[in-house]
Amino acid sequence: MSRAGSARRYLTLAGLTAVVLLASGCASVSQDRGFDQVSKLVKVRLGNDARLLRTEEDEHALAGLIDQKLRAPLQADDAVQIALLNNRTLQSTYWNVGIAEAELVQAGRVQNPSFTFQRTHLGTEVDIERSLTLNLVSMLTAPLAQRIEGRRFEQTKLMVANQMLQHAAQTRRAYFDAVAAGQGVMYARQVNEAAEASVELTTRMAQAGNSSQLDLARERAFQAEAAASVARAGKRAVIARETLSRLMGLWGASAGYTLPDRLPDLPAAPVEIDDVERIAIRERLDIQAAKVEAAQTASSLGLTKATRFINVLDLGYVRNSSAGQASAPGYAITLEIPLFDWGSARVAKAEAIYMQAVNKVAQAAVEARSEARQSYLEYRSSYDLAKHYRDQVIPIRKRISDETMLRYNGMLISVFELLADSREQAAAANGYIDALKEYWIAQTNLEAALGGRMPAQSARPNKGTTP
Repeated sequence: MSRAGSARRYLTLAGLTAVVLLASGCASVSQDRGFDQVSKLVKVRLGNDARLLRTEEDEHALAGLIDQKLRAPLQADDAVQIALLNNRTLQSTYWNVGIAEAELVQAGRVQNPSFTFQRTHLGTEVDIERSLTLNLVSMLTAPLAQRIEGRRFEQTKLMVANQMLQHAAQTRRAYFDAVAAGQGVMYARQVNEAAEASVELTTRMAQAGNSSQLDLARERAFQAEAAASVARAGKRAVIARETLSRLMGLWGASAGYTLPDRLPDLPAAPVEIDDVERIAIRERLDIQAAKVEAAQTASSLGLTKATRFINVLDLGYVRNSSAGQASAPGYAITLEIPLFDWGSARVAKAEAIYMQAVNKVAQAAVEARSEARQSYLEYRSSYDLAKHYRDQVIPIRKRISDETMLRYNGMLISVFELLADSREQAAAANGYIDALKEYWIAQTNLEAALGGRMPAQSARPNKGTTP
């Protein structure tokens, strides 16, 4: 074989290597690590965005934002915004997108060629062997591998975005729980103050002989229970507040934020949703991620079938030379012989993994439909209950209180009846607080079940007062 032909083959191989390496080197990791797309997706669904914290400047900007939002009583949307930015566990999941993007870029790059140089000598004779080897399998399967990693990248973005939505919902629940707990402490203290006044008055009357020791013991027992209720309410408020602080990632001076005195008002009407199941299947990110996972597994199965017989296939250029003699160019092929392993186990494993993914998608759809139905029914019943307290129980209790005060001013009833009415009115207010809290939490659960915001924005919480 002529030297010209060998040179042409060498140049052809070198040119092919250069073209492949040049094409694979075009892809690079983005500046934002692919997270901007995730942030935009979440902002459409929540109205809140997030970003990666990479530098000290980012940390300072976040500290300034938190300080600005904590100057006034914290609102639910602000709590969610702080949690999306400042919760470090959530921040760690954001980098999963960067890892997936790096793996996608890496999948588009062909493995580096290997160069082998060997020099041997026997007496005065010196043999030199040079070889340049390329992995042909990685070159041939690179487009398919890149498509697989592309689907994995899309799945990762959806999964991270879904984690952000779940964390936002968890933060919103904790917020309403913390506000309601603080409001409950206020009413528990009012009941305790009324009980203390009743005990003091009963004590004086018993000393004057106008009240029995039995009545005094009853009033003291009630006051003791009222004091215990204040302690329990305070403990619930501390736990609820610390839960919210953890979700927002706040500590130190930042944990001294203030919350509104009352829960937001009940909306004028609930949101009517015709087909919650259809919305959940269409909008939920966990369903979309499960579908992408199934498609990715199917592509992986195709790759496994394509390479079941050829696991290692290396093509290389070889040039041997000896001292005093002309070089002997040639080529070498390394091929794994499927003598013992024909790849059937790998294909069976891939098929099993694919069937797992298919069943996961089906079950995720069933659970999403059920969660959507349950959340919507809970949302409507919670609204009806809170509305009943607002329109029926509270107005009636107020009317009774007004009538009781009129009779007391006219000296038609005793102070004990007035204090008893005060306790009953506070109990009704506590019932309304619980019903209102359950409504806002039910709305949060419904939004989470539907994969984003409610269809109507009028149901979002606004500042207000509780009757």
